[in-house]
Amino acid sequence: MEVVDIIVFVIFTLGVVLFGCSFFRSDQSADDFTSAGRSLPGWVVGMSIFATYVSSISYIGYPGKAFASDWNAFVFSLSIPIASYFAAKHFVPFYRNGGRVSAYSHLEEKFGKWARMYASLCYLLTQIARMGSILYLLAVPMHILMGWDLHVVICLTSAAIILYSMMGGLRAVIWADAIQGIILIGGAILCLGILLWSMPEGVMQTFRVAIDSEVGNKFSLGSFGADLTSSTFWVCLIYGVFINLQNYGVDQNYVQRYHAARTDEEARFSALFGGYLFIPVSALFFMIGTALYSYYKVGVGELPAEIASKPDYVFPYFIVTSLPYGLRGLLIASIFAAGMSTVSTSVTSAATIILKDYYEPLMRGHKDHHIGVLRIASILVGALGMLVAIMMLKVDSIIDAWWTLSSIFSGGMLGLFLLSYMTRHVSKTAAIVGCVCGIFVIGWISLAGKLGLPGIHLHEYLAIVLGTTTIFAVGFVLSAAVNKVLKKTPKGKDL
Repeated sequence: MEVVDIIVFVIFTLGVVLFGCSFFRSDQSADDFTSAGRSLPGWVVGMSIFATYVSSISYIGYPGKAFASDWNAFVFSLSIPIASYFAAKHFVPFYRNGGRVSAYSHLEEKFGKWARMYASLCYLLTQIARMGSILYLLAVPMHILMGWDLHVVICLTSAAIILYSMMGGLRAVIWADAIQGIILIGGAILCLGILLWSMPEGVMQTFRVAIDSEVGNKFSLGSFGADLTSSTFWVCLIYGVFINLQNYGVDQNYVQRYHAARTDEEARFSALFGGYLFIPVSALFFMIGTALYSYYKVGVGELPAEIASKPDYVFPYFIVTSLPYGLRGLLIASIFAAGMSTVSTSVTSAATIILKDYYEPLMRGHKDHHIGVLRIASILVGALGMLVAIMMLKVDSIIDAWWTLSSIFSGGMLGLFLLSYMTRHVSKTAAIVGCVCGIFVIGWISLAGKLGLPGIHLHEYLAIVLGTTTIFAVGFVLSAAVNKVLKKTPKGKDL
């Protein structure tokens, strides 16, 4: 990478860190750290929700997936309007009217402390896995561009993100997200334009080569068959619906943003805006991957075998070898923008959960320490994410790894949330039994195939689908059956 590229990249990255740190206030309150004083405009919050969606997993993982296979993973994006609608209509009013920053406080009111602890632990594990995946993908371009050690890049990037997240809180994170979101869209559009107009026979050659590839139509959304053991269209769609309902309904990242908006109307707008914007932008990333396939297939550029065998490396390699000076730095800065926005969001929201769901219940009466706890928790969570990123170095496809981990660690907490939200009278015992059954189902689907256990082996993406369904169904049916028996039992007699 030339000096001009390094200058562009360093100026942008340091600028983001300094911008985030500029929100630091010595008298900052815990409420300002966790919900930005509930004072931000809807479009800024919406851009932040969008930027949280578009992480490095999208910026590098989606092109890598489309390059290696097809557009099957894009089906995930098509499920977002369903979740966005439910969020704007139901979830946003539910959380804003409740007034509590933690997404899991109402579970304690409904089922007891165990439910809150279970859901918050699942959330923390999911966020740490997510941060690790993204930090890894932030390090890949710098390793390819400059030959820097991946471990060093991961550690330095983690430190920078933790610094401005810890100092500025949610206000800094959301404003930085909005700026980074605009930059990453511009960088992706620019890159796709260069790819399309570099084809010897014009733009349409990209589409012809991709449609007639030896592995089939590269624009395919997957099989429409009823097979539940592979990543079909329906498996991805159902997985996307459940994951996105979980994002909008139970994910602390999103719930905190609902509270950050100035009014209920702006909060609803932010949920719709952030989700709907992701659909065309994710299509842009998949198109980049498809264009990369055609670009190297017709011989416009040469792709070494060791790069081709690692699809997540292809897009960064293209940036290194094919973009003009200056634009390389801008594109790498765009990738960093995507990753930094998502990791900073995870750091802030996870710190909030540690404060609200763990520290406050145990240390009542120590409110003077809240802002300190938030900052220490930010460092702790960021460090754990960094360790996971180092462990991710042996993974072949980061998007497959992330989707599998998120399906497992989410633990079907959406089922518990729906059980509390959609039913009035569900006993604590019924909810516990439902959770145990749901965890068993998730464990079976996730591990049965890998361990060679007998029986039906379903695709890992279905773990969250069937885990959520099991928790809700078992809890609802068991509670209904118990209530029915109780009504038939004569007064004064015990069951």
